[in-house]
Amino acid sequence: MPQPADLRKLAPGLAAVAVAVLAGFLLHRVAAGIPVLTAAVVLGLLAGNIPGPAALAAGSWRPGIALAAKRFLRLGIVLLGLKVSLVDIAGLGWISVGLVIALVGFSFAATWFICRLFRLPGEESVLVAAGFSICGVSAVGAVAAARAVPAERTAVPAAMVTLCGTLAIAVLPLLSGMLGLSPDTFGFLTGASVHDVGQVVATAQTAGPAALALAVVVKLVRVLMLAPVSALAGLDHRRRSEGTGTYPPLVPLFVAGFLAAVALRTSGVLPAGVLDVAAGLQEVLFAAALFGLGASVNLRQLARTGGPAVAASLVSWSLIVSGALILAVLLVPAG
Repeated sequence: MPQPADLRKLAPGLAAVAVAVLAGFLLHRVAAGIPVLTAAVVLGLLAGNIPGPAALAAGSWRPGIALAAKRFLRLGIVLLGLKVSLVDIAGLGWISVGLVIALVGFSFAATWFICRLFRLPGEESVLVAAGFSICGVSAVGAVAAARAVPAERTAVPAAMVTLCGTLAIAVLPLLSGMLGLSPDTFGFLTGASVHDVGQVVATAQTAGPAALALAVVVKLVRVLMLAPVSALAGLDHRRRSEGTGTYPPLVPLFVAGFLAAVALRTSGVLPAGVLDVAAGLQEVLFAAALFGLGASVNLRQLARTGGPAVAASLVSWSLIVSGALILAVLLVPAG
C-alpha cells in the first residue's frame, strides 16, 4: 500500500492527468473527429513543452505522470482482454484468421526492417513494429515490459502509433471512396491495418454497422497476438542479454491478466453492462497513460532527431495498408 508521503508526491501529477483526461473527453465531445487518445497525447506534448507546465511536468507532476504512463497503461491492457471473444474470432473462419495472423507477422517484420533502415535508436524499431502490427500503444507497452525498456523510452513509438492511427481515420475512408470498396471490404481493411481498437472503431463506423462489425472482429485477431509476440520479444531479449543479470518475466503479469480477461470474455459470463463499464474505464486509463507519455517527449529534440521515426512510420503504415487491402479484396466477397 502507498504510504501517505508517497500519495502526497503522486497527487499533483495525478490531478494534472485527471484534468487532461477530462479535457480530452470534452474535446472529443465538441469535435467528434478528434479521438480521445489523440487529444490526450497532444495535451501531454503541450504540458511537457510549454514553459510553465513543462517545469511542473518535470518537477512536482513527474511522479504522478510516471505512474500513469506505466501502471495505468498496464491496467488498460488487462481490460483490453475483455474485448476479445474467441467465439467471435472463430466466426471469421480459420483461413481468414490464419491469414490475418500471417499479416501480423509480415507487418512486424517489415516495420522492424524499415525502422532499422532509418536507423531508429535503441529498442524503438521493435516497439514501433509491435505497435503497428498488433494493437498500438498496448503492444508498445507489453513488448517494452518484456524487454525491460523504461516507460519514458516508449514515448516516441507511442506517438508514432497515435500519429498514423489518427491519419487512418481521415485517409482510409477517402481511399475507400476512390477504390469503390464495399462496406465489408472496407471493414476488413480497417481492422487489418489500423493500430488501436478505438481508432478502428472511429474509422470503420464511417461505412456503417456492417463495416464496423467486421473491422472489430478482424482487429481482435491482431489483439490476440499481443501475448505470443510479447513472449517472443522477451525470449529474444533474454537470448541477447544472456549472462548480463536478471530478466523481466517472459510473460509480464499484466499480459497474463490480459489472457485471463480474454478467457473471461469468451466464457460469456459477464453481462453487457459490465463490459461497457470496462471499455469506458480502459479508454480512461489509456488516455491517462498517453498524456503521461506525451509529457515525456521533448519536442525540440524530436524535431532534431525524430524525422527518421516519422518517415519510417509513414512508410511502414503505407506498406501495412497495402498488404491489408490485398487481403481484404481476396477474402471478402464482392457485394
